Amino acid sequence: MKIRIRKSNRKRSRKVGFRARMKTRGGRAIIRRRRRIGRRLTPK
Repeated sequence: MKIRIRKSNRKRSRKVGFRARMKTRGGRAIIRRRRRIGRRLTPK
């Protein structure tokens, strides 16, 4: 069996969260693209 790496949610959100995306130009482009498709940015 493989060992699963448990990453903390804080670490994850700092890396791939909304605010992390808004910091860079490329990240903002991702959010724009996802909004155009109609994909929700925050999971419900």
